[in-house]
Amino acid sequence: MTHLQFSLDMELLKDSVINSNIDNVVKSAVVLVLNEYMEKERNDYLHAAAYERSDERRDYRNGYYERDLTMSIGKIKLKVPRTRNGEFSPSVFEKYARCDQALVLSMLEMVINGVSTRKVTNIVEQLCGESKSKSFVSSLTQKLDPIINEWAKRPLNIRYYPFIFVDAMYIKVREHHRVVSKAVYIATAITESKKREILGLSVDHAESFDSWTRFLQQLKSRGLQSPKLVISDAHQGLQKAIQREFIGTSWQRCNVHFKRNIFEKLPKKDSAEIRMMIKRIFEAVTIEDMRNFKGELISQFGDNPKYEQALKILDEGFEDTIQYMEYPEDIRCHIRSTNSLERLNQEVRRREKVIRIYPNTQSAFRLVGAVLMQYQETNYSKQKSIKK
Repeated sequence: MTHLQFSLDMELLKDSVINSNIDNVVKSAVVLVLNEYMEKERNDYLHAAAYERSDERRDYRNGYYERDLTMSIGKIKLKVPRTRNGEFSPSVFEKYARCDQALVLSMLEMVINGVSTRKVTNIVEQLCGESKSKSFVSSLTQKLDPIINEWAKRPLNIRYYPFIFVDAMYIKVREHHRVVSKAVYIATAITESKKREILGLSVDHAESFDSWTRFLQQLKSRGLQSPKLVISDAHQGLQKAIQREFIGTSWQRCNVHFKRNIFEKLPKKDSAEIRMMIKRIFEAVTIEDMRNFKGELISQFGDNPKYEQALKILDEGFEDTIQYMEYPEDIRCHIRSTNSLERLNQEVRRREKVIRIYPNTQSAFRLVGAVLMQYQETNYSKQKSIKK
């Protein structure tokens, strides 16, 4: 470690104390110390002090040049010593580049957490005394691209995922000078060791058989094997894509969505009894009891025309909604609905709502991907296995 032995220009520092505010005092002191530190480093590099004759001299002084350095106290201007051969480089800028990197990472963290670029620029200006344009902040987020892309393309053949959850949420994106609606496809899973993991995402057009097929094929191209069960809502294009891409895989219709669809078709008045019986079906402990309770309900209310639509939905979707009952009791509550994925979607929505309209599809992929990576690290990676 270099030991500094130098004298500061105390008159200059005193003038700063008398005529400036405390921020300028601190800046002046830092400038004096760093300038003198670089001067000492040049002496050590040359093996000769100023005006000193030395047989070990390796080069000669060549004046100074000015260079700005942005630190947490703001931007300061330093006199950087030079040598004739140009090979000398002071360690100050390399050392304090970490501060710049920390500032960049902090800015990225703010953007990922849903802080608008306008607010980020205001915060940075207050911290550093230096304004940053919105375009500069936006360009910084592009540093996330290689990280997000590597994560989104990571291999999925390292482990087997018996239970997979898929869903789509909608966002607004500018495309060809128009604001259009895009679907963000997200897949999560439960591993054999009963831990949750985010598998991937895609930004595509509105939900359809073709778009869902592309998303599932993307997961398969990364090594994803056919799971035992895929849990989702009842989008027909998605159902068809699951059947085509995952041979031998069962489909579990989200239990929560299914019951909501039934209740929406029931009259608001005079339906307390049938609602209670529907809840009784899905609270049963065995699949046999569920089927028996369903039969009792149909027998009791099947001839009532005001319940016709609700009972039709119940009858047509019932078997797809009780697939989770074929698995051990300790895992059923975790695979009967897409609630865990819905919570993840809400987290993404909370972070992106300040943006409202993404400038392009890549920026949407970048931000959503960053949020999912962060969520995976802070919520899923540190979790304990689902308790038996």
